[in-house]
Amino acid sequence: MEKGIGIAGVAGRMGQLLVEEVRTAGAPLVGGVDRTEAGPAGVRRFADMAALAAASDVVVEFTHASSAVDHAAAVAEAGAAWVLGTTGLSAEQEAAVAAAARRVAVVQAANFSPGVNLVLALAERMAAALPGDAYDAEIVEMHHRQKVDAPSGTAVAIGRAVARGRGVALEDVRESGRDGHTGARKPGAIGFAALRGGQVVGEHTLLFAAGTEHIALTHRAFDRRSFATGAIRAALWVRGRPPGLYSMMDVLGMG
Repeated sequence: MEKGIGIAGVAGRMGQLLVEEVRTAGAPLVGGVDRTEAGPAGVRRFADMAALAAASDVVVEFTHASSAVDHAAAVAEAGAAWVLGTTGLSAEQEAAVAAAARRVAVVQAANFSPGVNLVLALAERMAAALPGDAYDAEIVEMHHRQKVDAPSGTAVAIGRAVARGRGVALEDVRESGRDGHTGARKPGAIGFAALRGGQVVGEHTLLFAAGTEHIALTHRAFDRRSFATGAIRAALWVRGRPPGLYSMMDVLGMG
C-alpha cells in the first residue's frame, strides 16, 4: 500500500523546495521532521525520524551529517527507502549509510542536479584520456557563506570521478588547502580549492592543466530548485526498488 514521501529537514531552504516539488509532481506528501518549529504551512510534523520513516515509502533528506547514523538506523528499521543529499559525512557515517542500504533502497548523491551528474560522467572519461603525469587536475568550487563543509560534496564527487578515470584512490592523491611553503606540486595530485562568499548556490570547475593547453569543465547552479527537482525524481524512482546503494546516475539511466 502506497504511503508517500516524507521530508527530513522540512523547515530548511531545501526542505521547503522539496515540499513544493512533491506537490508539483502530484505525489502524496506524508509530512516532515525538523529541529525547528518553523516550516511550510499545511505539512504534518512528526516527532522524530523514526516516526516519519514508519509512515513513509521514502524519506528525502538534506540535513546535517551529525544526523546520518541515527537516521540510517531509523529508515532501515522502518523499511523506508531513503534519498540522501546530506554531504560532509565521515567514514563512520558513510558506513552507517552502507549498512542501511543492505536493508533498504538508498539513493545517495552529492548533487541531485542532472547537469552535475553529466559533469561527473564527463570528468571520469576526460581523466582516463588525460594522464596525470601530463595533465594536472584541479577542482575549484564556490558556495554561499553559510555552507559548513569544504570542499563541497560535489567537488569531492568530481575528484572521485577523476580518480576513477585514472585508476587511483582519491585519498592517495588528494591535495586541499595549500598554504605557505608547500613545495612543488606532486605528480598526479588532484587539487581542491574552496571559496565561500555571498549567496552563491554552487559553482564547480574542473581544470586539466598541461604545459600546452588547459581544459575547463564548469557547472553553475543558479537556483536550488534543480537539486530539489532531481531529489524528488529520485524519490519517485526508488520506491519499490530492492535494497542497495544507488546513485543519481542510476536514476538517470546512466548507471
